[in-house]
Amino acid sequence: MKGILGLLRLSSKDNKPQQQEHTDSVFFSTAFANQGVDPTMLVPWEARAVEVGAKRLPTSRGGKLLQALWSKDKYMAHLDQDAVKRMERFFEFAHVPPNRDLIRQDEYGNFMIVLLTGTIAVDRIQPWGEQLRLAETRPGDILGEMSLLDSGIRFSACTTLTECEIAVLSADAMDDMMGKDPQLAASLVALLARKLSLRLRVVSARLSENQK
Repeated sequence: MKGILGLLRLSSKDNKPQQQEHTDSVFFSTAFANQGVDPTMLVPWEARAVEVGAKRLPTSRGGKLLQALWSKDKYMAHLDQDAVKRMERFFEFAHVPPNRDLIRQDEYGNFMIVLLTGTIAVDRIQPWGEQLRLAETRPGDILGEMSLLDSGIRFSACTTLTECEIAVLSADAMDDMMGKDPQLAASLVALLARKLSLRLRVVSARLSENQK
């Protein structure tokens, strides 16, 4: 995480437009390769979208839903309306049918999801074979950001229980944001880290209780 924030600080030192155009970031999109992950093991959103039958959602609708949800979130509300509006162009918005695996446990993926409408189940198969339901998410919840930030394998599976509308942020889009709006990218990374830390504490407590 320090490496990410350090790179963002470097990117934001010079605000001259002509220089920013030549500082394309590849921090997120190359992170898996830098850890020795076989590119064929990576599941990008483009491939998963085809697999689950995702249909493109108009940015006008997706952006409006994202703004409304994040304005009520304890952490994401630190991004004002203008910041979220600027962020819309880096997201892809989609409609997904029920009973589709958006994320699978133990795979490598380079995108995160914000649930806009509907319900998504978060399940984990324990080492002894038991399937544990970690959560049933609500609109506004963020999924998959851990792998986007640290390039690790997916901790759990995320499956749509109903028809869902989602916003997707890929590693390539995150790099694009770092190059074009580094301060916005820095704010997003910091807020994601806070939310992720809180959720990991809750999941850790849940797993500990399940082992008693």
